[in-house]
Amino acid sequence: MAAQEVIVSNRKFGLASIVSFVTIAACTPPAPLNAPASTGAAGDWPSYNRTLPGDRFSPLAEINRSNVTQLRSVCTYTLPEVTSLQTGPIVVGGIMFFTKQVRHSASPSRLAVHRGFAYMNGRLFRGTSDAHALAMDASDGHVIWDTPLDVKGPGVSYPMAPIAANGLVFIGNAGGDQVGVTGHVYALDANDGHVVWKFDVVPATGPARATWTNPRLPISGGAFWTSFTYDPANRILYVPAGNPAPDFDVQLRTGDNLYSNSVIAIDVDTGHMLGYNQLVKRDMHDWDVDSPPMLATTRAGRAIVASANKDGLLSIVDRSRLTGSGARSAGDVASTLTLLSQTPTTTRMNADVVLSRDTTTTFCPGIQGGSEWNGAAYSPQTNSLYVGAVDWCMRVRLKRDTTTLPTTGTWLGNENTDTQTPVANARGWVTAFDAENGNVRWKFQAPRPILAGITPTAGGVVFAADMGGELYALDAASGQQLWQTNTGQSTGGGIITYNAGGRQLLGIASGMKSSVWPGAAQQSRVIIYGL
Repeated sequence: MAAQEVIVSNRKFGLASIVSFVTIAACTPPAPLNAPASTGAAGDWPSYNRTLPGDRFSPLAEINRSNVTQLRSVCTYTLPEVTSLQTGPIVVGGIMFFTKQVRHSASPSRLAVHRGFAYMNGRLFRGTSDAHALAMDASDGHVIWDTPLDVKGPGVSYPMAPIAANGLVFIGNAGGDQVGVTGHVYALDANDGHVVWKFDVVPATGPARATWTNPRLPISGGAFWTSFTYDPANRILYVPAGNPAPDFDVQLRTGDNLYSNSVIAIDVDTGHMLGYNQLVKRDMHDWDVDSPPMLATTRAGRAIVASANKDGLLSIVDRSRLTGSGARSAGDVASTLTLLSQTPTTTRMNADVVLSRDTTTTFCPGIQGGSEWNGAAYSPQTNSLYVGAVDWCMRVRLKRDTTTLPTTGTWLGNENTDTQTPVANARGWVTAFDAENGNVRWKFQAPRPILAGITPTAGGVVFAADMGGELYALDAASGQQLWQTNTGQSTGGGIITYNAGGRQLLGIASGMKSSVWPGAAQQSRVIIYGL
């Protein structure tokens, strides 16, 4: 396996974005790096969640229930440094691409998270921590265009893996926990990078703006730190808007705070909102609607959005009103998308208890519980949704004195700093749900949190990994553990499977160094497994 690093500098902000290009030909000696011609091959993994609807299902079946125990590591690429490796690798035409980190020259030890590329027509697209969107030539990494985005400043970054379709690149800003920062979605022209339209999660005027009812507070929240999904048949973009801020203090942050904590459907031709569902109302736990809203059509023909989030629930939403010829009727007003079911993915405790300024309240899941940046997956073979999640609680006491409110910086609203319950208590879950009704089919518990992407395959196997370094193969129908190996590194990035060199391979981004997540990371590596 050969790797090429490309450093993209922005001298104004003292930043250098580091990306890697890894040539894979069944892990044989590397071939010259050429721009891929197409994203259509069934054996590729061309987008963050493989498909634009985000189902993460692989049609490959060479690795299956009967032979998965024969998997072995066939090659490894070790990164030059240990990093917070949360990237979701993509593979197009036998070449793997992944992002690593952002270095801050003013503080070399500070590493900002980045979660991956989008790919289209021989180009790679990504955001940066200093509010730029980049297009790069997939053959050599040189920057084709560099668009500065107008939502920027301290605490604002673009860590999500963009998605690209129909000549457009879609990306949104993070930083909604910062005072005065709100979420925005950009549609950029893939050819030259100009902004085609921009969608504001909190509109400047109108009924939604009026749901932020405390005039003392700067409106903050509804930002993005995970990827989007796209319905190509109906040209609809689905985005997961994050929590409002201050995160915990609903005594101070009054109103419904629309459209934070919502799954939002956007017309890609106009940038107008078609529908939404605010899945977490009056949020006082930092329970972002944070993971990519996975789109599927169930065996019974129901068009759904499956949204697994930090609230420890799998929410299934009906999107059928937005499909077909009636989706763009003149005069349509965006309305609430129907919630079909909500089913726990983790322990839920004190979910409705209002937090206090006088006593400390323990609630579950905590700020690092539930589903994080990787969401639900779907297998049409089993008609099941698969969700990885974290069981980890939190304790919070609200800030007592709110006479003076912050004007900059992170704004959570808590007084105490010992917020996390013991890390030794943190566990992981993989749960299979009936896609028709959200009923639980099986559950698998891991000894450490599960953050990595869940990957079901046509071979009847579901792959998952935990922060203890364990990589699992589970029976998609029953949840039985079929195989397990230890990568030696905590895993919070993507697990993908693809064809290269005439065989099916499994790739995993392993080695996530983090001050807030438990797990060992002495190295950061991409590990490839095969039969």
